[in-house]
Amino acid sequence: MSKNAGRSLRTIARQAKQRMKENFWESYRIEQQAKMELARQNGVNTQEAERFFAMEVERKIRGEEEVDTFYERVKTLLLSEGEVSDAIGRLTDYDLYETLSYTEKQRYTLALSEKYLRALERFKREYAFFYAKNNCG
Repeated sequence: MSKNAGRSLRTIARQAKQRMKENFWESYRIEQQAKMELARQNGVNTQEAERFFAMEVERKIRGEEEVDTFYERVKTLLLSEGEVSDAIGRLTDYDLYETLSYTEKQRYTLALSEKYLRALERFKREYAFFYAKNNCG
Protein backbone atom coordinates (compact mmCIF):
# COMPACT_ATOMS: atom_id res chain seq x y z
CA MET A 1 0.00 0.00 0.00
CA SER A 2 1.41 3.40 -0.91
CA LYS A 3 2.16 6.14 1.57
CA ASN A 4 -0.45 8.40 -0.02
CA ALA A 5 -3.22 5.80 0.26
CA GLY A 6 -4.52 7.43 3.43
CA ARG A 7 -4.87 10.84 1.81
CA SER A 8 -8.06 11.60 -0.05
CA LEU A 9 -8.11 12.90 -3.59
CA ARG A 10 -9.67 16.09 -2.25
CA THR A 11 -6.75 16.61 0.16
CA ILE A 12 -4.19 15.99 -2.56
CA ALA A 13 -5.98 18.42 -4.90
CA ARG A 14 -6.19 21.05 -2.15
CA GLN A 15 -2.45 20.74 -1.53
CA ALA A 16 -1.71 21.03 -5.25
CA LYS A 17 -3.87 24.15 -5.46
CA GLN A 18 -2.03 25.64 -2.48
CA ARG A 19 1.31 24.99 -4.19
CA MET A 20 0.04 26.83 -7.26
CA LYS A 21 -1.15 29.81 -5.17
CA GLU A 22 2.21 30.04 -3.42
CA ASN A 23 4.15 29.92 -6.71
CA PHE A 24 5.80 26.71 -5.52
CA TRP A 25 6.76 25.59 -9.02
CA GLU A 26 8.27 28.93 -10.06
CA SER A 27 10.32 29.03 -6.86
CA TYR A 28 11.28 25.40 -7.39
CA ARG A 29 12.41 26.10 -10.96
CA ILE A 30 14.61 29.00 -9.88
CA GLU A 31 16.07 27.03 -6.97
CA GLN A 32 16.76 24.00 -9.16
CA GLN A 33 18.51 26.10 -11.80
CA ALA A 34 20.83 27.48 -9.14
CA LYS A 35 21.50 24.00 -7.73
CA MET A 36 22.14 22.55 -11.19
CA GLU A 37 24.59 25.35 -11.99
CA LEU A 38 26.43 24.67 -8.73
CA ALA A 39 26.48 20.94 -9.54
CA ARG A 40 27.93 21.66 -13.01
CA GLN A 41 30.60 23.92 -11.51
CA ASN A 42 31.55 21.16 -9.08
CA GLY A 43 31.77 18.51 -11.79
CA VAL A 44 28.73 16.52 -10.69
CA ASN A 45 27.02 14.41 -13.36
CA THR A 46 23.99 16.52 -14.32
CA GLN A 47 21.72 13.50 -14.89
CA GLU A 48 22.47 12.22 -11.38
CA ALA A 49 21.89 15.71 -9.98
CA GLU A 50 18.54 15.99 -11.76
CA ARG A 51 17.41 12.62 -10.35
CA PHE A 52 18.53 13.60 -6.87
CA PHE A 53 16.76 16.98 -6.96
CA ALA A 54 13.60 15.36 -8.36
CA MET A 55 13.55 12.92 -5.43
CA GLU A 56 14.06 15.88 -3.09
CA VAL A 57 10.99 17.71 -4.40
CA GLU A 58 8.93 14.50 -4.39
CA ARG A 59 9.66 14.10 -0.67
CA LYS A 60 8.59 17.70 -0.12
CA ILE A 61 5.34 17.24 -2.07
CA ARG A 62 4.49 13.97 -0.32
CA GLY A 63 4.73 15.86 2.93
CA GLU A 64 7.65 13.96 4.38
CA GLU A 65 9.22 15.94 7.16
CA GLU A 66 12.09 18.08 6.04
CA VAL A 67 13.91 17.20 9.23
CA ASP A 68 13.67 13.48 9.77
CA THR A 69 15.12 13.01 13.26
CA PHE A 70 16.29 9.44 12.62
CA TYR A 71 17.99 10.50 9.40
CA GLU A 72 19.62 13.40 11.22
CA ARG A 73 21.01 10.97 13.82
CA VAL A 74 22.38 8.72 11.06
CA LYS A 75 23.87 11.69 9.21
CA THR A 76 25.56 12.97 12.38
CA LEU A 77 27.02 9.52 13.04
CA LEU A 78 28.27 9.13 9.48
CA LEU A 79 29.80 12.60 9.33
CA SER A 80 31.56 12.23 12.68
CA GLU A 81 32.69 8.59 12.54
CA GLY A 82 31.89 7.20 9.11
CA GLU A 83 30.30 3.80 8.65
CA VAL A 84 30.73 1.87 11.88
CA SER A 85 30.08 -1.79 12.55
CA ASP A 86 27.88 -1.08 15.58
CA ALA A 87 25.60 1.53 13.98
CA ILE A 88 22.41 -0.36 14.83
CA GLY A 89 23.45 -0.57 18.47
CA ARG A 90 24.20 3.14 18.57
CA LEU A 91 20.85 4.00 16.99
CA THR A 92 18.77 1.70 19.20
CA ASP A 93 16.35 3.32 21.64
CA TYR A 94 17.26 1.22 24.67
CA ASP A 95 14.45 2.58 26.84
CA LEU A 96 11.99 1.17 24.33
CA TYR A 97 14.08 -1.92 23.52
CA GLU A 98 14.14 -3.11 27.14
CA THR A 99 10.34 -3.16 27.28
CA LEU A 100 10.00 -5.50 24.28
CA SER A 101 9.60 -9.27 24.23
CA TYR A 102 12.22 -11.43 22.50
CA THR A 103 10.21 -11.55 19.25
CA GLU A 104 9.46 -7.82 19.37
CA LYS A 105 13.17 -7.12 19.88
CA GLN A 106 13.98 -9.10 16.75
CA ARG A 107 11.35 -7.19 14.75
CA TYR A 108 12.56 -3.87 16.14
CA THR A 109 16.17 -4.64 15.22
CA LEU A 110 15.21 -5.75 11.72
CA ALA A 111 13.06 -2.64 11.17
CA LEU A 112 15.85 -0.43 12.53
CA SER A 113 18.35 -2.12 10.19
CA GLU A 114 16.13 -1.49 7.16
CA LYS A 115 15.57 2.12 8.21
CA TYR A 116 19.31 2.57 8.68
CA LEU A 117 20.08 1.18 5.22
CA ARG A 118 17.57 3.58 3.63
CA ALA A 119 19.08 6.49 5.57
CA LEU A 120 22.59 5.38 4.56
CA GLU A 121 21.64 5.33 0.87
CA ARG A 122 20.01 8.75 1.19
CA PHE A 123 23.11 10.08 2.91
CA LYS A 124 25.38 8.74 0.16
CA ARG A 125 23.24 10.47 -2.50
CA GLU A 126 23.17 13.74 -0.57
CA TYR A 127 26.85 13.56 0.34
CA ALA A 128 27.79 13.54 -3.33
CA PHE A 129 26.06 16.91 -3.81
CA PHE A 130 26.29 18.76 -0.52
CA TYR A 131 29.35 17.63 1.38
CA ALA A 132 32.00 16.27 -0.95
CA LYS A 133 31.52 18.86 -3.69
CA ASN A 134 30.83 21.96 -1.60
CA ASN A 135 33.02 21.11 1.41
CA CYS A 136 30.22 22.03 3.78
CA GLY A 137 28.61 20.05 6.54
